Amino acid sequence: MDGETFDEQDPVKLYVPKRERREKFTIDAHAPIGVFDSGVGGLTVVRELMRQIPDERMVYFGDTARLPYGAKSRDTIIRFSRQIVRFLKTKGVKAIVIACNTASSHALKTLAEENEIPVIGVIYAGALSAVRATKNGRIGVIGTRGTVNSEIYPKVIQSISPGIRVFQKACPMFVPLVEEGLLHDSVTDEMAARYLQELKEKYVDTLVLGCTHYPLLRSTIGRVMGEEVTLVNPAYETALELRDILAREKLLNPGDGNMEGKYRFYVSDLAENFRDFANSILPTEHLEAKKIEIEEY
Repeated sequence: MDGETFDEQDPVKLYVPKRERREKFTIDAHAPIGVFDSGVGGLTVVRELMRQIPDERMVYFGDTARLPYGAKSRDTIIRFSRQIVRFLKTKGVKAIVIACNTASSHALKTLAEENEIPVIGVIYAGALSAVRATKNGRIGVIGTRGTVNSEIYPKVIQSISPGIRVFQKACPMFVPLVEEGLLHDSVTDEMAARYLQELKEKYVDTLVLGCTHYPLLRSTIGRVMGEEVTLVNPAYETALELRDILAREKLLNPGDGNMEGKYRFYVSDLAENFRDFANSILPTEHLEAKKIEIEEY
């Protein structure tokens, strides 16, 4: 993240200067939104998008063959992200949401510069919401090692409000626990207690769920942290942010009542496992997932 500043996470500052260049291209408001993540965590973003902009179509890709991203290098994450964007663009998407904190922290600026359509991550909206929520100026952030080591949340938060103190904690076991479906399990409870004790001792009053898998553990995390701590879900904030962006760019889908093929899901491996998990958390009818060879893109 050397040389990068917080405004490179601000979606308006990332893509609005390119609007004049983009006007040479025709973007169909009826086109789908592309969403991607390393696995199932990005489905929490999809769930919020379904709720906040229900007329929109979506194409989702979960990189289930190469997860987790949190332990991978920046260069590798950028390479993976470029492949996924190339795939999503074959589906004619009008905007892309990087529904992964690790990929947002490492690849957002690169992807935004390389593409004419809006590309947003999940970090800026969550950081801004946390700044607005804190009363004592002490914010906690939990995430993968990749996100925590990037220092992106402290940089963004402190650039918005320099006086705020940010305390981070990597929680590497949360992602595999979610991927295994152990949302309500004694092992998950024990890991949450271990990870979060350090932040409790810092007296944070706001906690950013800095990985899109983590909202699926919200009840456990909330119970450990206590009612006095506000949990910030960047998935929800990102859905609101995208809604505003599409409205500003006149790209909101007006809705035509045609539900056929509205939501399409693709993965790089384990399509059946993904399908079963997605069906358990998304507010939609029975869905299918198709495996693709992402290395071909």
